[in-house]
Amino acid sequence: MSGNSSIQSVASSKAKQRKELYQLLGKLPERKRPITVELISTQETDELITEKLLLDINGLEKAAAYFTKPKNKPGRLPIVLFNHSHFGQYGVGKNEFVLGRPEMQQPPYALALARAGYAGLCIDSWCFGERQGRGEMDTFKEMLWNGQVLWGMMVYDHLRALDYLQTRPDIDVRRIATMGMSMGSTMAWWLAALDERIKVCVDLCCLTDYQSLLEAKGLGLHGIYYYVPSLLTQFTTWQINGLISPRPHFSLAGRFDPLTPLAGLEKINQHLTEIYAQDGNPSAWKLVIYESGHQETEAMRADIMSFYRQWL
Repeated sequence: MSGNSSIQSVASSKAKQRKELYQLLGKLPERKRPITVELISTQETDELITEKLLLDINGLEKAAAYFTKPKNKPGRLPIVLFNHSHFGQYGVGKNEFVLGRPEMQQPPYALALARAGYAGLCIDSWCFGERQGRGEMDTFKEMLWNGQVLWGMMVYDHLRALDYLQTRPDIDVRRIATMGMSMGSTMAWWLAALDERIKVCVDLCCLTDYQSLLEAKGLGLHGIYYYVPSLLTQFTTWQINGLISPRPHFSLAGRFDPLTPLAGLEKINQHLTEIYAQDGNPSAWKLVIYESGHQETEAMRADIMSFYRQWL
């Protein structure tokens, strides 16, 4: 088989797997439905412009969001689609992006990204922030009755947020990254696996091998949102993450984090190292294990920003 034929075969196989992965996410709204956007407010500081938006992206429930960009930096900007975490704190949501949280470094990512010349977007996921009307468990149960999957609906909204970014004249759509911590980390690698428009993926403290989590009896460490029917009958964690290759992917983990068993990280790293080598971009995959728990350290923050400088 020629080199071009081999590349085409790999691309076709990954496209098929993406379709199969998306189909596991339950009954989802139409992807082509129009998105409407309401600008709620605009705030400016010496460094940052922050727009609060209300996005109608699924036709069921509107999602509040923050869009940020550096002040006095015209033209089309690279952007990071930031996915907030869980921590059982349903009132936080997108505020994590602009205000930060105790488990993460300062300044908040909205400002850190702006200082580096990047725009950012973060939406409230289902059950969080301004969308916390119903509890997570009740939402999961009701969706299940209707053939929906809570994680699928969350992923759908973030994919539509990516669609929205394509419409903004101040965004360089060739330079889109995604990142997050904990639940936001899992969202980052799912999004990057499903959508090639994402060019760089950074996941922080939640690259969890499913089988290793089972062996460690750690299912209770993750929220109900995390569980997708029939997922393990078709995919492993490394197979999902293999769909990101050959695009740059940086995973950061804490050695003492029970949510990401070390045996699982080693398994994922072995497979992804092989996949990235086969796809011709071995330096684009990076896993670093830090002497920490389920938190972002100063070293992690420095390494993330360095990775963006290199690849975004």
